[in-house]
Amino acid sequence: MFRVAVLASGGGTDFQSIIDAVECGYLNCSIEALITDNPKAYAIKRAENHKIKTYVFDRKQYKGKLSDEILKVLEEKVDLIVLAGWLSILKGDLLKKYNHKIINIHPSLIPSFCGDGMYGIKVHERAIEYGVKVSGCTVHFVDEGTDTGAIILQKAVEVLDNDTAESLQKRVLEEEHKMLPKAIKLISEGNVKVEGRKVKIRG
Repeated sequence: MFRVAVLASGGGTDFQSIIDAVECGYLNCSIEALITDNPKAYAIKRAENHKIKTYVFDRKQYKGKLSDEILKVLEEKVDLIVLAGWLSILKGDLLKKYNHKIINIHPSLIPSFCGDGMYGIKVHERAIEYGVKVSGCTVHFVDEGTDTGAIILQKAVEVLDNDTAESLQKRVLEEEHKMLPKAIKLISEGNVKVEGRKVKIRG
């Protein structure tokens, strides 16, 4: 069975979408672990509710060694690492050994409103301020940069005239909960091929 680990820093609604997709049979995968860099993350409770093994590596304690600790517990134990609302930057051997095997979901249409400091509600605030007519979400591979990896899937969401950052975030999140399991399914079934910056999807 295809083995997945999920990294989450907060409430874990994207994590929950993966759990739900596994439990309903949409994903033929096992969630081997939740890793969080935040001891207070509600994602921990979600893992407990579904008997998923959890590792807590407090970012304040581990700092630059965080990626090495993650590699220690996951190496050769999972086929894909999924960042689902993960706020720490991954680096080093973890990225090398899991090249094209780490994915992230970002709440905008990359390359818009992404990169350093762009996460959570800040992304939607920037979209509203800029006056874009369309926003959305992006699932991409993780590389050495911030939100710079090859794009797997994107979903557009219309920005309404009366939108606030919070209302836009809510509608984008609904699409995130569909796109993230879809990307995992495509990868787990061998239907994703990477050629440079281009990701080709079969089926």
